[in-house]
Amino acid sequence: MEPAQLSTLIVSVTNTSRLILQYFQQRSRICNEENYNAVVAALVQAIQQNNSRLLQAGTLLLQSVERQCWARETNTDWWDRIAMTQWDDEQWLQNFRMRKGTFLELCKELSPALRRKDTTMRPALTVEKRVAIALWKLATPDCYRSVGSQFGVGKSTVGAVVMQVCRAINKLLLRRLVTLGNVQDIVDGFDAMGFPNCGGAIDGTHIPILAPDHLGTAYINRKGYFSMVLQALVDHKGCFTDINIGWSGKVQDACIFRNSGLFKKMQAGTFFPDQKINLGDVEMPIVILGDPAYPLLPWLMKPYTGHLDSDKECFNNRLSRCRMVVDCAFERLKGRWRSLLTRLDLCEKNIPTVISACCVLHNLCEKHGEMFPRGWVMEAESLAANFEQPETRVTLRANSEALCIREALKARFFNEQQ
Repeated sequence: MEPAQLSTLIVSVTNTSRLILQYFQQRSRICNEENYNAVVAALVQAIQQNNSRLLQAGTLLLQSVERQCWARETNTDWWDRIAMTQWDDEQWLQNFRMRKGTFLELCKELSPALRRKDTTMRPALTVEKRVAIALWKLATPDCYRSVGSQFGVGKSTVGAVVMQVCRAINKLLLRRLVTLGNVQDIVDGFDAMGFPNCGGAIDGTHIPILAPDHLGTAYINRKGYFSMVLQALVDHKGCFTDINIGWSGKVQDACIFRNSGLFKKMQAGTFFPDQKINLGDVEMPIVILGDPAYPLLPWLMKPYTGHLDSDKECFNNRLSRCRMVVDCAFERLKGRWRSLLTRLDLCEKNIPTVISACCVLHNLCEKHGEMFPRGWVMEAESLAANFEQPETRVTLRANSEALCIREALKARFFNEQQ
């Protein structure tokens, strides 16, 4: 039967149903004069017959036309035929922040968590395309609609894919890539930079976010915008060895630090091995380096503040030169994943997941020797102009043992300079 004939049949059945309704209305007015049950039985029989004819006609009509996809067909030639087959490593680096080889290795690692089965309605997105969508969104300040147009998917698909990939990264790679690694290599690296027995540098950075639905004022930092804080410890190469994410922008660095897992491990002496050096008659364990916002502790060295004489300036210069690795790490993190420089358009509970995934990807790129073009820094500075980092508040708390260690280090550095 032709579609036109089927359409005519459906219209006919619909008209018949309308006549049945009129018939029911007429008979209901005389139901007191005749047998009401007989009227209802006749009505039900007529409706069933016509419903059967309508269902049969509708089924035939659906079978006579080609089934379409749920959504409109989109163009994926750019990804399938250009990016995957024709781009060189420089183009991959500019657009996905890593070379194709690193990208494919990442896809292989994430495949167990990201592979989906095709359905009768449409084929599933490949693992490679899912990862590419997520990397593109993280690497640019583009909106979901723009990314969706780039890859031929809907904006809601982009949002879902980004979270799927970020969760997979955290589940499969976080503990393996954001880790302390070989402590002696780190100590030797900082020693070559000028600071002995050092295991890392610590700092925090504010990530701009949209105003949360609840307790929004708690997220307003001292610069007046909504933010979430990333606290990170980095090694001598600028790789993250410990991260803490989720505190609101209003909370001070020292408070975040004292409530972090890193602080508890350092206090218990379980984060680094028990390795000490002698500075005259003073013993110094492996230390980390912080700015004046952090407390002075036997295992955390920070610069002198207030009036500085020549030997204190010498100490501060040496510490600052080594502590710069954490500033450079944040610069490279945001330069690669530029979505961290503008307000993250995510709900509050998803923000730590995305920031953490960016930290993992940063370490992955650093360990694979991915280039970081200087132009990315200028792009990042331009995007970050509206979200200046808040000034840190000086913390004056100091441990007496820590004061002795810092004085011994100051004397050693000054003597070496002389």
